Amino acid sequence: MLFWFALVAFGAGSLWYMVTVPGRSYAGALEALSAEEKVLADRLRRHVAAVASREHNIFNDPAALEAAARYIEFTLSELGYQVNAQRFEADRKEVRNIEVELAGGARRDEIILVGAHYDSAIGAPGANDNGSGVAATLELARLMRDSKPARTVRLVAFVNEEPPFFASGEMGSQHYARRSRQRGEKIVAMFSLETIGWYSDRPGSQRYPFPLGFFYPSTGNFLAFVANLSSRALLHEAIASFRRQARFPSEGVAAPAFIPGVDWSDHRSFWEQGYPALMVTDTAPYRYPYYHTMQDTPDKVDYERLARVVTGLDGMLRDLASR
Repeated sequence: MLFWFALVAFGAGSLWYMVTVPGRSYAGALEALSAEEKVLADRLRRHVAAVASREHNIFNDPAALEAAARYIEFTLSELGYQVNAQRFEADRKEVRNIEVELAGGARRDEIILVGAHYDSAIGAPGANDNGSGVAATLELARLMRDSKPARTVRLVAFVNEEPPFFASGEMGSQHYARRSRQRGEKIVAMFSLETIGWYSDRPGSQRYPFPLGFFYPSTGNFLAFVANLSSRALLHEAIASFRRQARFPSEGVAAPAFIPGVDWSDHRSFWEQGYPALMVTDTAPYRYPYYHTMQDTPDKVDYERLARVVTGLDGMLRDLASR
């Protein structure tokens, strides 16, 4: 009897450790968009259309993948950044990660990295997965370009996140994370913006892998912050800041990577190198009905809510980069 009591207590404690995060998720009706957020929504719409109106990967349309890369580079260059490329070969073709940097001040050796993959899955235009993440990264670069952070901030567009490259040595973020470790770079936070443009106020619109459904809402109107157990401290710091900055629903979890979906993006590559990292997501296949299909088109993205998300992430990043 004592053994079973201890086992139940351990399980309950473990679940509490995974699902408890600081602050409260925003609840209630969303406020009207500000004038700045309306402009932001239009800019996000243009980015998604430019990057993800058709399938773009090195298998079925390498020209479209190259066009997406050039659009990202041109946009960042127009914002005044020096754009750098990390080139490597995959499937006998040259591909590249794309990065820009805001140099830090007093704590410049500490790096906060925000990234999103710009390739699409085979057979999908990838507007939400992951044109939404790329568009958010570009707009965060615009919003933060004149800031003076204490920590260095990098914004990166990764190539080759989708299968068959996922979790392989030809994944763009694996190349990047390995190089960072080899250089001895001190990445204190990595945020993978992964499929962040679909929201629903319909009860029952949200699903979860077992056992998370017991602890989170059934309505898919929130932004999710997903960590492994080693990144729990970063999760708490990030979601607490987001909840201070944004009037938008948010949920967070620190869970073992074996739970399906927890490691399904570029943050996985940074976990493998021992860096703290989170996925920021609308939960992709657990909510989005057009995931990895030809119907993942730009008209599916909710640009008004995406603008609210980007505004909150901008405030969160400024907060974390100033500490």
